[in-house]
This record gives sequence, structure tokens and C-alpha cells, in this order.
Amino acid sequence: MGTAMATLADALAQNTREGELYDVLPDGRLRCYACGHCCPLPDGAIGVCKVRFNEGGRLRVPWGYVGGVQCDPIEKKPFFHAYPGALAYSFGMLGCDLHCGYCQNWVTSQAIRDPSAVAPPLSTTPEALVRDALRSKARAIVSTYNEPLITSEWAVAVFKEAKAAGLVTGFVSNGNGTPEVIEYLKPWVDLYKVDLKSFDDRHYRQLGGRLQPILDTIHRLHENGFWLEIVTLLISGFNDSEDELKRLTAFVASVSVDIPWHVTAFHGDYKMLEPQNTTAAMLQRAATIAHEAGLRYVYAGNLPGQVGDLEDTHCPRCDETLVSRRGYIVREMKVRLKPRPTTVTDSSIAAQGFCPTCDEPIPGRWD
Repeated sequence: MGTAMATLADALAQNTREGELYDVLPDGRLRCYACGHCCPLPDGAIGVCKVRFNEGGRLRVPWGYVGGVQCDPIEKKPFFHAYPGALAYSFGMLGCDLHCGYCQNWVTSQAIRDPSAVAPPLSTTPEALVRDALRSKARAIVSTYNEPLITSEWAVAVFKEAKAAGLVTGFVSNGNGTPEVIEYLKPWVDLYKVDLKSFDDRHYRQLGGRLQPILDTIHRLHENGFWLEIVTLLISGFNDSEDELKRLTAFVASVSVDIPWHVTAFHGDYKMLEPQNTTAAMLQRAATIAHEAGLRYVYAGNLPGQVGDLEDTHCPRCDETLVSRRGYIVREMKVRLKPRPTTVTDSSIAAQGFCPTCDEPIPGRWD
């Protein structure tokens, strides 16, 4: 197993180029800014992510490969206020800056840490990925499966091609960012989903991170105009106490009551098999707490057809059902669109959305 891991690490080290998200410290070490760990790297050292490393005073970063690609409904990401019913072409690399025991993408995210998680890199180019996305009739192209922040330079190269082709771009991320990486991504990323895994720093440290960088990143994403949706995987005995859910949803509401919050059902996976699977009643209880905190768009996921109308988008003023869903399937879409101004030629610019009954503006990226 050790040899297999060394072989994979060696292969990935060949699929690199010099990165952009770093500085040289006075003592000669490199400071990486791709994620909230901000690793200080002496020559020969590798970051917490296991894929960014200092080679001769230059930061080498992942480049020129994918660990997997797939075309999915955009609702699977999940984005519920962005192009309902569209296809999202998803690609990912390998590695992560956290090590969550319940990771559902562990085959790619933990590929360098875990001998069981071997996903061989497949060589490709940004142009090839975009051509494949267009052939797949995708509306969006999304970096996901591993943690996209640690492969931001590659994602930006892909997204430059994607935006030139009229595609929408997105990150599905743990949100463990830095001011530098958010500024770097700002021109190229339209949609951003953050997994807010807990509201307890002790829990985040169990996963290999800290809470504060995630909260800071959520603020920055909203302030910088990314379309932001937040997901919390509800795990019994880990993050489902009433007190924690109240504090978590109050925080999201303090950033904006219009941020969609998805509370999703846990099922045993990877190294966390013990807690009970999340029930529909548990999701509904969390959704009630979120509504009481003032959030206007609250969704329950992973249990299609079992959570009442918590899969649907409702007008917060008149309660009209605007988007009806079951799982990842959009059954009806009634958001009224105000077309893009005729002066706008960029097809990735979304129309504005309104309730057809009461004319309430519905935030999102509609088309």
C-alpha cells in the first residue's frame, strides 16, 4: 500500500506547474494562500492538502488532470436558485485540506491520505473539458469532488475557457478560504456553495480545520457578489443540537436572510458509520429553527418526497410555489423573469427573478 501511495503522489507531483497563490516569507519559506491553513512551506515541504508543495523556492500546484468528471442536474450541487433544471458539468482533482470521516467524495478527496482511496489522474486540458461540457449540453461547469480551493489555479484556467464559451462557473467547497483566494476567484466564479459543517470550533478541529476561516469566507463571498448557497449535513450527536442550529442559522441570517440554506440528511459513509441516519423529522425540525432565525429560503435534501414542501422554492411574501422539485428533478418553474438588458451580450449574465403573483424579487441566477 505504501508503494501505491508513493506512486500516486509521484504521479501527481508530475502534474503540476508553478502556482500564483503564494508569497515568499523573509526566512525563505513560502506562504500558500489557497486555503485557510495558509501553510508556511520550507523547501521540500508539502501543504496540509498534500498536493501543493515547495520545490526549490517555487510553489508547485496541481495542473493538467482530473480525478473524475460527470454531468449532473445543477440541483445536485445543490444550487436551487441558479438555473433550475440546467445541467452542471462537474470536474474535480485530488486532495483536500480537511479529512472529514463522513466524506462522500473520499475516493478523490482523500486519495493522497488513504490507500483505499485511489482515483488515478486523467490527463486533460481546459479546452477539452469545456468542449465536453458543451457537448453534454451543460449550462454550468463546476469544480467539485475534491476541495476546489486547493486547485484554484487549475479551476481558473478552466473557467476562463468556460466563460469565453458562455458557460456559468461554480465552486462546491468547504469554504475554508482566504482573502487572497477569494480575490483571485472573483472574476471567474459565478456560483459558490459552502458546506457549513458545524458551528462549533471543536467539531471543525476534529475535521482538520477551524470554524472562523469558514465564517470569514462566507462573509467575503456575499460581499463580493458571488451567488452563495450554504449546505449543512445534519449528523445526529455531532451538529444537530438545538443550540448549535440556532447559532448556525442566526449567523447565516446575519449575513443575509436571502441566502438559501440546505439542511441535508446524513447516511453512514467512509469512516463514520455509527450515528443514526438523519430522518425527515430531524430535517423538518432544523428547517423550523432556520425559519425562526429569519431565513427566507430553507431546503431539506437527500430524502426526496419525504420532507413536505421543503424541496420547493416559495415566495417569502405570498407563499406561492415558484419552483416545484422532487429530489433533483424540477417539476415546475414559475419564477417570472425580467430579461437581461439588451446592452448585455454575455450569455452567462442571468435574468432577474420575480414572483408572478405578488411581484416580490426572488434572489438568484435565473434563466
